[in-house]
Amino acid sequence: MADSDIETAVTSALEESPTRNFTETVDLAINLRDLDLDEPSNRVDESVVLPAGTGQETTIVVFAEGETALRAEDVADDVYDGDELADLGDDDDAAKDLADDTDFFIAEEAMMQNIGRYLGTVLGPRGKMPTPLSPDDDVVETVNRMKNTVQLRSGDRRTFHTRVGAEDMDAEDIADNIDVILRRLHADLEKGPQNIDSIYVKTTMGPSVEVA
Repeated sequence: MADSDIETAVTSALEESPTRNFTETVDLAINLRDLDLDEPSNRVDESVVLPAGTGQETTIVVFAEGETALRAEDVADDVYDGDELADLGDDDDAAKDLADDTDFFIAEEAMMQNIGRYLGTVLGPRGKMPTPLSPDDDVVETVNRMKNTVQLRSGDRRTFHTRVGAEDMDAEDIADNIDVILRRLHADLEKGPQNIDSIYVKTTMGPSVEVA
């Protein structure tokens, strides 16, 4: 269960959000300190599964063949086989559109080399290289897990953002998502909580509320 201060901040952010004709995302802004982010090893780059889910649609594309591809079709937004992958490699605009429209990619390990060959220059800079799927992995389970996953990525900037829910979710559930993210950061950052300067939560169009 999340700290009450987190839930209080989320509640304030939800209450102060102006009414819109669409469901707003709830985002977390994290400001880092005392880290040399010019050094890649100090940068945040983590995938975190949110216990209460993202509250939004997550677009997932799978690169697979055979039985794995057939099973993926039931849960993924799109599935590409080897020939279709090669076609993407020949169409830079289509590859870029796919990369921009997709949250996560998953690929059978046997296809990873060709993905690097055909799409590496498109997916790499966007931080969207596929999660490898080993022969023992269940593609359905992997896709469903990633639907509740967000990416924490700072790059070389001290401030970065991540999605933690949607405004129609309970404040308690959003707070639990934030708690999981903060625990991961505390465990992974060199000095733990001391490397976090401040944290804010907000809806897409609403004001920022500091998380104490």
